[in-house]
Amino acid sequence: MQSEPVLHNLMQALRCLPGVGQKSAQRMTLHLLERDRQGAFKLAQSLAEAVDKIGNCKTCQTLSSSEVCGLCSDPQREQQLLCVVETPADVMAIESATSFKGMYFVLNGRLSPLDGLGPAEIGLDQLAERIKQGVIQEIILATNPTIEGEATAHYISEMAKKHNVIATRIAHGVPFGGELEYIDSGTLSHAFNGRSEV
Repeated sequence: MQSEPVLHNLMQALRCLPGVGQKSAQRMTLHLLERDRQGAFKLAQSLAEAVDKIGNCKTCQTLSSSEVCGLCSDPQREQQLLCVVETPADVMAIESATSFKGMYFVLNGRLSPLDGLGPAEIGLDQLAERIKQGVIQEIILATNPTIEGEATAHYISEMAKKHNVIATRIAHGVPFGGELEYIDSGTLSHAFNGRSEV
């Protein structure tokens, strides 16, 4: 099989996907070529079209095929509420699981000086400009509960304070239906410290 460079190139290309190692890439390649050539053709067309046409929304930075995404151009959304997330996947998760009707800002990362990701690299200058416009009344910080996510949330909350904008943080802790004995200590500690009155 190694004498087939085209086959090898396809396997190597598939390895760029998260969680896809050598064996998974080989399995996918062989499946597409042996059992689903039509699916392979459609996949190749869709991928080429997406790479060619999908960019970032100029308002919120999420992935979009137009200059301004559908969420940002929707007049029914609440302009005064802004939810800050790390990735477009976070927007999709919030949209499918909640009734949030505000706006979004996608960082496409989080502050991580060791990785060369400072405020400019994740678009915090663009976020500051949106805050300065005076429309936003509350920023909902929905970054991940990691060290970098918490540092990013803190940085943005300080930005918001300078412009008298309320900054709130989504709750983190014990998931609904979860049992305490199976929750990791960091999550349990965060949930315990973040308790609220009932």
